Amino acid sequence: MSRSRFSAFVLAVGVFAGLPAVAAEQCPPLLNHSFASLQDHQQQSLCQWQGKVLLVVNTATYCGFTSQYDGLEKLYAQLKNRGLVVVGFPSNDFGEQEPGSNEEIADFCRLTYGVQFPMFAKASVVGANASPFYTQLAKASGKTPQWNFHKYLIDRSGRQVLSFASRVKPDDPALLARIDEFLGK
Repeated sequence: MSRSRFSAFVLAVGVFAGLPAVAAEQCPPLLNHSFASLQDHQQQSLCQWQGKVLLVVNTATYCGFTSQYDGLEKLYAQLKNRGLVVVGFPSNDFGEQEPGSNEEIADFCRLTYGVQFPMFAKASVVGANASPFYTQLAKASGKTPQWNFHKYLIDRSGRQVLSFASRVKPDDPALLARIDEFLGK
């Protein structure tokens, strides 16, 4: 390889090697977290959804609100092309209603509700062992989850966070209005 072609190759490798660092620098601090995927256990960064509207939900298999999986999946299917990403975090923090393994949870979600939206491995969402991501969500919104299926809505900039209690269903007009507002920004 000629010296000039080698120099061009080194320059190109250097440019491409710097791309992830640039992308990470542009990622809003709130989204700068990685978690193991529920389905394949591969680490995924929330930064992959920068510029999208996120609806973050702590879920549980044996909860009175578990049927909300159906509405969450419908909402995701209906609005993902406009930029909405529903993100689920199974948690056993409330009433020990998520005792299963990640594999059991993944099978339940897929087989019972046909969940296609991204789900991450079981995590703690409150208390001393809460995920740093959930700690930031609580701080940004001023509200911590009080039960399963608490929802946080994050705008495209990753700066504005709204909180919706567990009783707010995925098809609630107030939630849908705020999602629509965030998608329009």
